[in-house]
Amino acid sequence: MKNTTLVIGASLQSTRYSNRAIELLAEKAVPTIAIGAKEGEVAGIKIYKHQKMFENIDTVTLYINPKIQEVYYDYVISLCPRRVIFNPGTENVEFTKLLRRNHILVQEACTLVLLSINQYS
Repeated sequence: MKNTTLVIGASLQSTRYSNRAIELLAEKAVPTIAIGAKEGEVAGIKIYKHQKMFENIDTVTLYINPKIQEVYYDYVISLCPRRVIFNPGTENVEFTKLLRRNHILVQEACTLVLLSINQYS
């Protein structure tokens, strides 16, 4: 059963939105994996530095700007997630088209807001 969230653009800095999202995902007991520029751990969730093939990814939530996203196109599609969330500032028309072509739901939303109003499912 797919139920894991992959955070791309994870940060160890507590002031970053990706860090706060990881904290809230952990608090809500959502299975979470993260990829960021630096390896480490946030709220007990490991941050990997490189793209790895994970299984059972339901949601990919993006915290990287569109210019950086291109290197993740094939990777994200290969994970076969149910949806990809483009957080504010990450919106990307080209990536959106590719995802939709591959039957992946696209959501332009804020992961933090979805979690805080119990609309993350």
